[in-house]
Amino acid sequence: MKDQLEQARSLGKAGRLEEAGELLILLAADHPDDARLQFECARAMDRTGKETSAVPYYKRAILLGLPESKLKDAYLGLGSTLRTLGRYRQSLAVLEKGSGRFPEDRALQVFRAMTLYNLGEHKEAMRLLLVNLADTAADGEINKYEAAIRFYAGHLDQVWE
Repeated sequence: MKDQLEQARSLGKAGRLEEAGELLILLAADHPDDARLQFECARAMDRTGKETSAVPYYKRAILLGLPESKLKDAYLGLGSTLRTLGRYRQSLAVLEKGSGRFPEDRALQVFRAMTLYNLGEHKEAMRLLLVNLADTAADGEINKYEAAIRFYAGHLDQVWE
């Protein structure tokens, strides 16, 4: 299996994504209890535009248990993929679970904001983005206004007379 996995990775790096994906599908079928392999297969499906096919691989990888670093990526991958498929409620549930488990992960929060936008929850989406911008901005002009950005993140609909 190790040689085949390396071959699939090499094919992917060489831009032969379809071939890499086909090999990973075969490997995942032969090793259904290997969480990392299921995760790699999910990512390969995403990279080749087969988002619907990626979903069960992501779910299985999460269920089987991944190392923490890969688990964050699996939550994000599954949540993002569900969003692109228009399955917004499912996407939000996955991204919220991931954000709850990894509250420091900014990417999960940003993808959650995108899903909230798709659900018409524009105020909460904007609040999340503004808070993350204020927390991570390296730009001096943004940093000058950090306090205002943080304040307005919670008062987007307020009008002062």
